[in-house]
Amino acid sequence: MAQCVTCGSELHPERAEKYDYCTRRECREQNARPLTIAAVAVNKAADQYLVVNDRTMEDLAAGRFQDQRKSSSVTDGRPLRRTPAPGARAVRRRPAARKPAEPGRPTWTRSQEDLAGIWSAQGMRPDEIAERLKVSRSTATQMVLAAKRRLPR
Repeated sequence: MAQCVTCGSELHPERAEKYDYCTRRECREQNARPLTIAAVAVNKAADQYLVVNDRTMEDLAAGRFQDQRKSSSVTDGRPLRRTPAPGARAVRRRPAARKPAEPGRPTWTRSQEDLAGIWSAQGMRPDEIAERLKVSRSTATQMVLAAKRRLPR
């Protein structure tokens, strides 16, 4: 019969198959080793978690869990993200200046107008719509009115 390496008590045969210590708190605290867990992305909806051991490390090194869309063979050997050189300063690009809207033409897209109409029909206030679409309250109101004119009831 197997015995605990810490206190010497007898181990249950099933426990002895995997562990060499008993389930007493003192023995667990002294002998238990933490497992390293790795999240391996499977798709956008869920990740797969693996216990990292020798076999898993070999699989990771071989690229088994690598997203093929991001592999170097797909991107012609160029990395997707470039790391800046040491001491280089980060340069922020300014967004392109918007052209002024033509007279009589709205400054929003059709999809934004559709969303504003849907949200208004659901009871959302113009200031909430404006916050979600990142436009002014006046623009959100105009979008709601345009959507109501365009769409039949």
